Amino acid sequence: MIKEEYAERLREKAAALPLTPGVYIMRDVAGKVIYVGKSRALKNRVSGYFQESGQNSYKTDAMTSHIHDFDYILCDTEIEALTLENNLIKLYHPRYNIKLKDDKSYPYLKATVGEEFPRFVLTRKRESEKAKYFGPYTSTQTVYGIISALQKTFGLPSCCHHFPKDRGRVKNCVYKQLGCIAPCDPSVSSEAYKEAFMQAVSFLSGNYEKIIESLTEKMEYAAENLAFEAAAAYRDRIRAVKKLEEKQKVVASPDTERDIVAWHVGDPISSICIFYIRFGKLIDSEMFYFSGGEILDSDAIVSFIYELYTRREYIPKEVNPADILAEEDAEAVSAWLTEKAGYRVYVRTPFKGETRRLCDMARENAEVRAKEYAKAAEKSDKSLVRLAALCGLEAVPERIEAFDISNFGDDNITAGMVVYENAKPKKSDYRLFNIRSTETRDDYASMREAVARRVAHFADEGAKIPDLFLIDGGENHRAIAAAEVAAAGYNIPVFGMVKDEFHKTRALVGEMGEISIAAEQSVYTLIYNIQEEVHRFTISKMGAAKRKTQTTSVLEEIDGIGKARARALLTHFGGLAGVKKATIEELCAIRGVTPDIAEKIVAYFSSH
Repeated sequence: MIKEEYAERLREKAAALPLTPGVYIMRDVAGKVIYVGKSRALKNRVSGYFQESGQNSYKTDAMTSHIHDFDYILCDTEIEALTLENNLIKLYHPRYNIKLKDDKSYPYLKATVGEEFPRFVLTRKRESEKAKYFGPYTSTQTVYGIISALQKTFGLPSCCHHFPKDRGRVKNCVYKQLGCIAPCDPSVSSEAYKEAFMQAVSFLSGNYEKIIESLTEKMEYAAENLAFEAAAAYRDRIRAVKKLEEKQKVVASPDTERDIVAWHVGDPISSICIFYIRFGKLIDSEMFYFSGGEILDSDAIVSFIYELYTRREYIPKEVNPADILAEEDAEAVSAWLTEKAGYRVYVRTPFKGETRRLCDMARENAEVRAKEYAKAAEKSDKSLVRLAALCGLEAVPERIEAFDISNFGDDNITAGMVVYENAKPKKSDYRLFNIRSTETRDDYASMREAVARRVAHFADEGAKIPDLFLIDGGENHRAIAAAEVAAAGYNIPVFGMVKDEFHKTRALVGEMGEISIAAEQSVYTLIYNIQEEVHRFTISKMGAAKRKTQTTSVLEEIDGIGKARARALLTHFGGLAGVKKATIEELCAIRGVTPDIAEKIVAYFSSH
């Protein structure tokens, strides 16, 4: 409830507001923005927060109890207010507004039907008029899984070759023996390949019966003409299509496209569940989790929907909230979605039938998953609390940053940093440092540079400062990192992650010596996961850098030699060692190598 000393003033200020669209900005006693909302009629919406009706949720009451004052901005339309509200939420990050934690773009499955040999590819943009798009999906793994299933079911190639460029270049293709239609074989026409591909597209569009009917006719025709091998191939494809169809959850008529949005308000975790329905099938679902202190009311759900579809390339013709939104909110978001999509988009809550059942299912999913998430978070909290106790930390380390060093001898010296927030990896904050201060392998100097460069960014606007640094290594590594942190003027605990002779996590090491974690199962698991993750991340990035440098021959460092000449030289002399031994006369025998270039090659290797 609103504090009594502010109540009368706020009620009078709210009563003076106009009955026009706008955005209101709630502030606490320190002037910090704690909530941003919008309304078709500002006076009615804002006044509602300061009434003594007792109809507000306890989370709304928690928010109003912190309100000291509010500002407002008048808008011409509800859509303008909706857009402004979303921009202000991103600007202020108010405590009581729900916020999407990531900014990912959603992947789609693209069928390049306009090509001679069309393909299925993953994309994040719907930009070609000569292609068909399916989705969006919640992860790239989902898209690649669908592509793999279609390739196996319809005999489409899963190799890395490109057609028609690679036709006739592949000999003894093993995929052909496994059932691939093999467009690499010139005897396979583009029409035959395209027929199989379009069957896969038709399957994604929900046309199962037509596919089965077409394949059955071809099987029977082949059998009548004694082409038993072809008939058997069609029979196997029919079985594969039926098996794949069984995995698709059909929930509506084939032409149905809608998103179901359901939410659960809980303490300490609230959640939103979305079911994505395309061509009558439940193709994917997605969960979003929020702090129990954030308000999930009609206004908040509208803001969530706005931000969700701002990031999405495709909007279905119907969005079904599981619970009734305020009439003005539903109309505003429907108008905005319609404007963005370019066609009519309906926002309505179903009361009966299959769609209502799906709403109830989504709501149940939201509740169950929120409880599971809260339980897992509680377990993580316990491990962090215990870690703090073992290490003598003044506060529970909500944000942990861990470092590791990797190299190939004296090449590609790399430091990796991974971040764990609330005992979970936050990959968007991972960082890689290409070490510049040393040209030879020196783990101590490399660690010093990496930590110093990281600490230097703490002064950046919006920078997050960790509660704990973990260093992969013993006391010497730890001491070097701690010295850099202290030199920068920060009081951040630094501990080393020590491994045993089998290269497994054994203990933590701090200023007071080693701390055994072997008997602390939750802490051991957390430290083990962090140590493995920072090692994996650093090795993978360092390996990628090494592969990149290996794609460029040292020959290309010589003036006058590009990729083509370098390749010709290496091929002719059987490698770099042969080029080094070659005389000027032998080098000039290579097409494109002039006496001037040959002299430069000999001079280069003489000085290296």
